[in-house]
Amino acid sequence: QVLLVESGGGLVQPGGSLRLSCAASGTFFRIFTMGWYRQAPGKQREFVASITRGGNTDYADSVKGRFSISRDIAENILYLEMISLKPEDTAVYYCNVIPPGLRGDEWGQGTRVTVSS
Repeated sequence: QVLLVESGGGLVQPGGSLRLSCAASGTFFRIFTMGWYRQAPGKQREFVASITRGGNTDYADSVKGRFSISRDIAENILYLEMISLKPEDTAVYYCNVIPPGLRGDEWGQGTRVTVSS
């Protein structure tokens, strides 16, 4: 069973920055597209960013120019660098393969990001 463990969340003021990490128990980063999702209170989980095995990235319109996805293939770690954070970025952030169905649509615990003054 492949596990994905998110970390790096916390409380940050508007305009601040955070770097989220996702550690994988497998070595599939060389093959699969990886992505970040988030779920805000009272809302459905939504796509945030993705990166293909070739390094192509894609972002939700709401985070373009502020978030950057990257990966360390050798260490099996996925990152999400977030700057200029806004209160509407408040959510639990999850990482997964894309499409998530490749892992049986399983999700980890995520890491909580709270943007508030």
